[in-house]
Amino acid sequence: MATNFSTIGGVVTRGETYAKMMHHIREAQDCAAVMSHLHNTEGNDADSLLAKGWLGVSEMLKMMQFQLTELAKKSIQ
Repeated sequence: MATNFSTIGGVVTRGETYAKMMHHIREAQDCAAVMSHLHNTEGNDADSLLAKGWLGVSEMLKMMQFQLTELAKKSIQ
């Protein structure tokens, strides 16, 4: 069976999977922040509101990163 995950000896590891997930979440958080910035450059009320929404998405993804890290720390202990 083919997989998109890095393996060690053919076995998917928690650490590699966590690292991949965090990479994608950080990338999504960064994209949401950029979308917020781009909407802020338009200078109208509708785009200003959309910018706040994208900023909210960015902040929620940041909180998700924190929660996932806390969950991963508990599984390591």
